[in-house]
Amino acid sequence: MKFTKIIAAIAIAGLVMVSCKKEEDKNLANIKSENTAPKEHKAIAAENVQTSSFKIEGMTCAMGCAKTIEKELSNLDGVEKATVDFEKKTATVVFDKTVQNQENLTKTVQATGDGKTYKVLDIKS
Repeated sequence: MKFTKIIAAIAIAGLVMVSCKKEEDKNLANIKSENTAPKEHKAIAAENVQTSSFKIEGMTCAMGCAKTIEKELSNLDGVEKATVDFEKKTATVVFDKTVQNQENLTKTVQATGDGKTYKVLDIKS
């Protein structure tokens, strides 16, 4: 009798663990899809489009530094497109000049690190 109760308890515990894990996986998948969904960009009037290019010093890797900076710039309001080239140590940002400016772009890049890691140089419009 005691043996049957132990087997039943193990079976129920196993069933609960398996069903909870699947539910947890679904929740994690929903969270990941929310975080990785690209931000929708509003169309910019042709007369307000501005492109800015600049060098970024302090990047040490393509996946961590460059992609993180690119993501931060892309998520800014008024930014249509941002690309960061790790090899050339440059960034190019297409933005709405009525919403963003070069000073905000520079501050965003520098704030992505600890405020001292990344330096923006040679800004060109």
